[in-house]
Amino acid sequence: METDITKAVSTGAEPGERSPSYPLRWIGLAVVMGADIMDLLDATIVNVAGPGIRDALDGTSTNLQWFSAAYTLAFAMFLITGARLGDILGRRRMFLGGVLAFTLTSALCGLAQSPEMLIGARGLQGLTAAMMVPQAFGLIREMFDEREVGAAFAVFGPAMGLAAVLGPILGGVVMDADVFGMGWRAVFLVNVPLGLFAFFAGAAVVPRPTAATAGARRPGLDVVGMILVTAAMVLLVYPLVQGREQGWPGWTFACMAGSLPVLALFAWYEVRSSRAGRDALVEISLFRNRAFTGALAVGLMMFGSMIGLMLVLGIYLQVGLGWTATHAALALIPWSLGSTVGAGLGGAVLAPKYGRRVLHAGLLVGLLGVVGIGGTIAMHDGPVNAWILLPATALTGFGFGLLMAPFFGIALAGVDDHEVGSASGVLNAVQQLAGALGVALFGTLFFGHVEDNVGAAHGADAVRAVFDDAFTIGLTASALALAAAWGLAFLMPRWERPPGAEGGAGH
Repeated sequence: METDITKAVSTGAEPGERSPSYPLRWIGLAVVMGADIMDLLDATIVNVAGPGIRDALDGTSTNLQWFSAAYTLAFAMFLITGARLGDILGRRRMFLGGVLAFTLTSALCGLAQSPEMLIGARGLQGLTAAMMVPQAFGLIREMFDEREVGAAFAVFGPAMGLAAVLGPILGGVVMDADVFGMGWRAVFLVNVPLGLFAFFAGAAVVPRPTAATAGARRPGLDVVGMILVTAAMVLLVYPLVQGREQGWPGWTFACMAGSLPVLALFAWYEVRSSRAGRDALVEISLFRNRAFTGALAVGLMMFGSMIGLMLVLGIYLQVGLGWTATHAALALIPWSLGSTVGAGLGGAVLAPKYGRRVLHAGLLVGLLGVVGIGGTIAMHDGPVNAWILLPATALTGFGFGLLMAPFFGIALAGVDDHEVGSASGVLNAVQQLAGALGVALFGTLFFGHVEDNVGAAHGADAVRAVFDDAFTIGLTASALALAAAWGLAFLMPRWERPPGAEGGAGH
């Protein structure tokens, strides 16, 4: 999920490029927020809607994983490239083009006739989101000067956080509501009128480049670097999702092992490009920075745990417990409310005062919440319902919200000013890669246990026990990832990067 403050600096726009008196800046902010909200909803909406979509299309459990993974993987692969294309072609042009393309690919998702067609459309949808999303915060920085940009981001951040956790809830409600008789298709087709409105509104209110920015030097696109990093991600994620269904043949392990030398080749090429004075895809100096690489490791564990857990929770509630999509969505409302409260409290009140300790506290609270969900299910006799899960899910959401608020500011505190844009793009890409890996790993653990044991289960109670155990495995994996993130977080700077601060602060 891409909800974070790093996009505020991800496109490299200089403050003050547009007059603070630009009359449509707040309307422009609303349009940009609306486009990003569409992306966030679609990134998470299938966590609850997925089982119903799979059944309607006669898909498999692997198809179900790919409904989520195809989107997040495509987004992760092309996010850095999308940000760079915004620098080359202009952020307004890329934003409007991305919104229109996202609308068209959403229609393709809604019209899919098979699981494979939907997976392909989801991949295209993720690619178009990578065109649209990286431009948003650069546009905001062009519309607002330093005196107002903080207020704009203060509105943007909580709205994005709420949208990210509302995605699964909306998915469940739309599935059961059967809007206009469209069934699951409405989950994606709702984007068509919203996207068209965002496109035409954006064309009217998003500012055009000023004379100064239009004449500025445009960086080049590092095509070789883009191909190498994309290949490394595909080699890692594809076999993780596909391998279980095919019995883990040798090619799956060869692909995963092969991702490492391809990634090393990418790093070598980026070093050569930088030394030769060519435009590199990323600032390679970032990876010599212990604080930043520590932040990448924390982000990989943190977001992988969160997104993977939300996937298996939605599947467990519907497939394992037989809940309706709406019932499962209602069970996630405490999570979303807790996340909203945690993000607001952590970002506005606690992080400026306590710095990295808020991140550690959020990881600990999230871990306690995950353990609480498992304990609630294990100790409760009889059917579990949303009310019984409420304390644990609310605590989990609060923890995740608390840690997400300061994470990106702290992660960027250890980088120099000229590295901030590249660092933000890398952090966003790792966030999305973590989501794809979380879906792949957690889905593999969950479905692998179910398929290995459900055939030998006799009776409803025995089948329920198999699903309980599968979900416990997912909870355990989530808890271990959060515990690892807690330890790795000590590598990060102690304080957030203040607005306008010089690079390298916060160590």
